[in-house]
Amino acid sequence: MRVLISGAGIAGPSLAWFLAKAGARITTVEKSNTILPHGQNVDIQGSARKVIKKMGLVEAILARNTTEKGTQFIDANGRPFAALPVKEGSSHSFTSEFEILRGDLAAVFYEATKDHPNVNYLFNTTVKQVISNDNEAVKVELSTGQVETYDLLVIADGQWSKLRKQCFPQESIKVVDKNMFAVYWTVPRISSDNDWWNVYMALNSRIITLRPDPYGTTRAMFTRMPLNEGQKTAWLEACRGDRQTQEQLLRKEFADAGWQAQRLLDSIEKAPDFYFQPMQQIKMDKWSTGRVICLGDTAYAPTPLTGMGTSLAINGAYVLAGELSNLGEGEHLSEALDAYEKIFRPFVEVTQEIPWFVPGVAHPDTAWKRWLLQTGLSTISQIAARPWLANRIASLLFGDENGGNDDDFSLPEYPVFEDGEEHD
Repeated sequence: MRVLISGAGIAGPSLAWFLAKAGARITTVEKSNTILPHGQNVDIQGSARKVIKKMGLVEAILARNTTEKGTQFIDANGRPFAALPVKEGSSHSFTSEFEILRGDLAAVFYEATKDHPNVNYLFNTTVKQVISNDNEAVKVELSTGQVETYDLLVIADGQWSKLRKQCFPQESIKVVDKNMFAVYWTVPRISSDNDWWNVYMALNSRIITLRPDPYGTTRAMFTRMPLNEGQKTAWLEACRGDRQTQEQLLRKEFADAGWQAQRLLDSIEKAPDFYFQPMQQIKMDKWSTGRVICLGDTAYAPTPLTGMGTSLAINGAYVLAGELSNLGEGEHLSEALDAYEKIFRPFVEVTQEIPWFVPGVAHPDTAWKRWLLQTGLSTISQIAARPWLANRIASLLFGDENGGNDDDFSLPEYPVFEDGEEHD
């Protein structure tokens, strides 16, 4: 089987690893000239941890841990009032023991696949157009001018994929807006920075956070929930605008936010990885058409509000590769694509169900709402500090003492991935 993957982020290289093990020949195209080092924190949750164990990559991922000790909520003077430290094997903190920068995780998957004889990466290359997609093959023209034929095209190049728009009708793709915007960038570390995820809730529905990384710098994030339609329009227009427009909007709307807002605003201009993002989910009527299928954020971006985007990409890659490996003699590829969607879509849909009060509950617009939230967070941190009580509450709420983290999705077993051997 010849497979073309568009995108060398998380989903694409994960899929390449499993497909190569099953004997497929994979070409991955990536528009950048290398694996991008940029990106903020991601983590690996639940059954996705079992997948990386099958890949033998647990140690490599833990070795690139961000060094974050946990999450602490702070007041306008930087004083913590609620701390949730990382605890191995526990989901009682917003910080995971598998906390890693997105660019570092992509590099781990790339390093694990780049030397495999069945895997080929083409950088500075994209799929210019899909010439044909029929019962026998999918034919594409690459940005290099080459015309190639494959058995399968996997679109894994992000939630705003241009290639997806080319292959799927617009009415089959639904964008669900969560009325929140986030901006990320890296700043020089100063002596007052520490190894916690520091979360400051400013008034008027704004949040400022700082997180450590393993490179001696600090990762900053601003989030904003617009208070009225005028603000919403301004932020949406900034998303479509250039970086200068985005920086101007941030300076206007965060100048009076307090804590370290001014330091961070002063650092924006020189940031190498400034990223401006609306919190929006992607939902598709069907993930495949003919011999083209979407994977990861391209098919089902859940937003960072779920903390599950990376895990969905890894789990999805495993199941898709597994169903392809299960194809018997004479069975059409579409049977594997349909089986993959039937198995995995229910978990995706549950994961994308965000409670109505999220993200609003974390973005208080008034002082009394902030006081209520701070009081609640302080109580939660005190409960989490008593393991017996925290475990009991988790057991009552989720049915086990790890908050349901280990078995959120029941992974199918595929013989080709269980016997430790590669297949032709």
